[in-house]
Amino acid sequence: MTPRHAPTAAASIDHVDAKLAEFDGALPDLDLDVEGIVERIQKIERRLRVTMEQTLDDHGLSYGEWNLLCVLRRAPGRVSTPGELSSKLELSSGAMTNRLDRLERAGLVARHPDPNDRRGVRVELTDRGYEAWVESTNAQAIKEALVASALTKTEQHRLNELLRKLMLAFERAPEA
Repeated sequence: MTPRHAPTAAASIDHVDAKLAEFDGALPDLDLDVEGIVERIQKIERRLRVTMEQTLDDHGLSYGEWNLLCVLRRAPGRVSTPGELSSKLELSSGAMTNRLDRLERAGLVARHPDPNDRRGVRVELTDRGYEAWVESTNAQAIKEALVASALTKTEQHRLNELLRKLMLAFERAPEA
């Protein structure tokens, strides 16, 4: 472990520390603190995604289907058009049709004629769809709370502040 990346005395060494120690000065421009941050965020994100996919599978949903339910839940009156949904979820119309077909067969959404456009369709989140969203989201929230319980509430607030600072830097930076 190089001095610029040594964990604090109170901290334990994790697998990222071991990986970073292998660099042993091989890349002079590599900041091990930065690499540690990035590597840990990536590993945590991957593990949270796997947990989320397991939770959704337990509830009979894919991540894409759950995400569509999320968008509909936030829509005024829990109703939207397939075009609006495609745009918000960055999906082709064909992919949206397939996703809506699956959710409609499961009774989680319903399609109705658009009263303002004879050719249009409105997609509504059904009560069953709303319940599926609530149950799956709550189940995942419980799992996430267990992970976050490794930190005190004060540490959770501080970590949020620091991550927000990083997120704002990304949001202000021009896309590469």
